Order: sequence, then C-alpha cells, then structure tokens
Amino acid sequence: MLYLLVFSVFVSVLLVSAILCYYAFFSKSAVAQRLEEFFPRPQSAKTGMAPSGTWAYKLARIGEKVKLPQKEESKYVKALVAAGFRKDAFYRFLGAKLLLAGVLPLIYLLAVATPTRTFFTTQTLLATAFFGIIGYLAPTYWLHLKVKARQLEIFHTLPDILDLVTLCVEAGLSMDAALIRTTETPQFRDNPLAIEIRQVTMEVRAGKPRVESLKDMALRTRVEDIGSFTTMVTQAERFGTSLSHALRTFSDELRTKRRQTAEEAAAKTTIKLIFPLIMFIFPALLVVILGPAVVQISRIFQ
Repeated sequence: MLYLLVFSVFVSVLLVSAILCYYAFFSKSAVAQRLEEFFPRPQSAKTGMAPSGTWAYKLARIGEKVKLPQKEESKYVKALVAAGFRKDAFYRFLGAKLLLAGVLPLIYLLAVATPTRTFFTTQTLLATAFFGIIGYLAPTYWLHLKVKARQLEIFHTLPDILDLVTLCVEAGLSMDAALIRTTETPQFRDNPLAIEIRQVTMEVRAGKPRVESLKDMALRTRVEDIGSFTTMVTQAERFGTSLSHALRTFSDELRTKRRQTAEEAAAKTTIKLIFPLIMFIFPALLVVILGPAVVQISRIFQ
C-alpha cells in the first residue's frame, strides 16, 4: 500500500510538472497567437527561430529561458560557429542541454526505479543525478567533436584549394575572383572551407576589407593554418611580392605538413594496436594453444 501511494504521488508530480513546463515554455496566449498571425515575428540574428511547432522551435523556446554569463555565452557561440553552426543555433543548443538533463533521469526512473519501486534509495538518487549530469554535458562533448572534425576537414582541404587559387591567380584572375572561382568547383562546393571562403567573398563584395574578412574567417574556424594564410596574404600585399609565388610556396608547406601528420598517425597505429592485441587476441591464442595441453594434463591427474 505504501509503494502504491508513493508511486501515485510520483506520477501526479510528474504530470503536474509536465503541464507547468508546457504552459511555461510552449503555450501562447490567444492574444499572442492572434497578433503573430497578423504581425509575424521577425527572425533575430541570434535566435533565428525555426517555424512554429517544430522541435527546433521548441528547443529554442526552452533555451531562451536560460540566462548564462556573458563570457560563457560567448564561448558557446564561438564553439557553435567553429562547428559550422551560426548564432541561430545557440538557444537550440541550450534547449537540448536542458531537455537531455531532464529526460535521461526521467527515463531511468520509469525504466528502472518504477518496476523495482526504489524511488528514494541512495542508488536511485545517485543514478538520477548521474544521468542528469550526463544529459547536460553530452551536447557539449558532441559540440567539441564537431569542432574537431570540421577543423580536421579544413586542414586537409586547404592545400588543394590553395592550389586551385594559385592556378587562377597565375592565369590572370584577381585574388577575389580566384577565391570565387575555387568555391564554385563541384568537388569543393559543400566543403566547410569553401563555405567559409564564400562568406569572405560576400563580405568583400559588401565593402569589407579582404584582410579583415580573412582574419574573421581565421577566428571563426580556429584553424592555425588559416591564420598563417591570412598573414601571408597580408604581407604579400603590403610588400608587393608575387602573390602566386607566395601561394604556391605556402600550399607546398601545407602539403608537407599534411603528409607528416599522416606519417605520425601511421606511426602511432602500432602503439594503439597493443591494447586490442593484449585484451582480445592473445587470450584467444592462449586458449587455442594451451587448451589441449590443459585437457591432457587434467586427464593424467584424474
């Protein structure tokens, strides 16, 4: 009877919390809905709200309720930009963190604690807190992986794109025209670096100095070689040196660096294979080799 009472209280609190969350985050008043029909809400540069009713919109509504310190908010925004997302993903990211922090403990309670009726034990409380922390930190870890993957793709693509830029400059095109021509190549059309270069060319067309646009690209991508490329272009224009020669030299250096990185990764493979060999392959070999001998010895002693 006591367990039934506790379970009933738990379900009641859960339903009340769900209703309050719905009205706090998702519901709109009749006046607000009517006004939005006649005066659609403009998309902000920071929120970039998705269409109403979608999961992205609901996540953004949840994220808007969170007020982070300016320093931490700026850190998340820069990380999202480095991962290929713009500022419109900031509130969705916060909403995903809060949603996972609440959903994972709830799943644990419904799947484990409810059948065993162990709601207030130390193990249940610790597990609930653990899954809440995991749900809150998981999007941050995922974002870190996305940033690293995008930086690696930009690093591997930069020498090839610079080769095409060099060919275009040697053929008589200007630097801006060479960048535009390179980003229109089919093999680089959806590449992260081509997308960043396309943004640089649009900023230059709008009147922004090319050097500042390249510096902003280096800050967005957080790739060291992009910063070196910006410095090289700036110095070539300042001192009047041959831009095509500087581009070719720089692309050769990047290609050498890429090859050295690949050789370093190949050299580390041997060390990384030691642990799988010890954990999985050697025990099987020992069983196959020593198994018959152990059987024979056991028969002798019997």
